[in-house]
Amino acid sequence: MPVTAQIYLGLGAVFLVFAVLDIIMLVSLLKPGDERRQVIVWKASSFTLFAISGAMVLDVAENFVFAKPMSVNPLIQLETTAIVYFLVLMYYKKRHTG
Repeated sequence: MPVTAQIYLGLGAVFLVFAVLDIIMLVSLLKPGDERRQVIVWKASSFTLFAISGAMVLDVAENFVFAKPMSVNPLIQLETTAIVYFLVLMYYKKRHTG
């Protein structure tokens, strides 16, 4: 198999995983549930918002200090948000379902 085909196959797999994480994030936010589930989703959402906002503030500060142009890729931002949300959601689900 040529190297370029392997690269495209690998990138396709990564994009597939990211698409699944995005769908999980949207479904978990929209699915109704009991009070415990609402608390879990609320905590995961607030932590994700705090983490992503903090990362963006640090990025802006770094670009300001080093006089670099702002270059935020929305796809990378979305995937980072999905990964952080998924990991924190799993943490709170394990912590609050005992």
